[in-house]
Amino acid sequence: MEYQELLTEFKDQLDRLEHGNGDILYKAESGIAHVEKYLKKLQVQIDENSFASLKDEIYFFKHIKPQFFSKLIYYGRLFNIESKRPRGSNAAQIKYLKNQIKKLQIFFNDNLEFYNYYRRGAISLDEQYFVRGKRDLRLPLESFHFLIDVRFSTCQDGTVAIIMAYDMLIVYLQGEIDMLTSSMDDLNDTTAMERPSKLFWTGSKTDLIELIYALHSSHAINSGTVDIKELAAHFEHFYNVDLGNYYHTFIEIRSRKTGRTKFLDKLIEMLKHRMDALDD
Repeated sequence: MEYQELLTEFKDQLDRLEHGNGDILYKAESGIAHVEKYLKKLQVQIDENSFASLKDEIYFFKHIKPQFFSKLIYYGRLFNIESKRPRGSNAAQIKYLKNQIKKLQIFFNDNLEFYNYYRRGAISLDEQYFVRGKRDLRLPLESFHFLIDVRFSTCQDGTVAIIMAYDMLIVYLQGEIDMLTSSMDDLNDTTAMERPSKLFWTGSKTDLIELIYALHSSHAINSGTVDIKELAAHFEHFYNVDLGNYYHTFIEIRSRKTGRTKFLDKLIEMLKHRMDALDD
């Protein structure tokens, strides 16, 4: 069964919405309406066509439906978060947004076993998780809207959608925190970056972001107290590169099915090769 055309149309619609006019609450509310419309279209396809094999059914509920369903959860939670966001000082907003991120991360901790299964691209339990006929009543309430029809739900497709949605929400919330923090920063903090650098990063931005996150995770800089935003800004300045939305890129790196540390692995091999060549 082919869903790519519908998925492409769906993504184009949401891209136009998110880059169009209107405040965040309008976009979230409109996004919910768009997603529900496309979910119904997708459900019609399932009702009118049977899966050619168990493998096709698993693929659909593990990889296709969550791309639609995750947006419904994303916009629903986004509307709820933004409608309750304080309109006071930047500090108050930052505190609120950080608290929202903590709440989202609780879900990952509570579902750690499945989260790790999904993230590492495991397949051993796919027939249990992504074939219709089984339910998991432990799923959060937002999942139940489209769990009524057993022909359009499995035990864990909703959990995959929630993982994807919460990843997107954390990226959004962290971006908002960064903007609020930026406006509070003392202008004197830029004195260390007054001189232009003559160095240029000539590799891919994704590779540099992978390296930055590895350094940040290693606690090798300022004993791990440096903020990822500050570290990224340092590399952007000294290597004359604009990393764009590095939070989103890191989410994409994490989502790789294989080779999640592709650039780091390449560095290790190149260094070993250089050492071996010098030993000869």
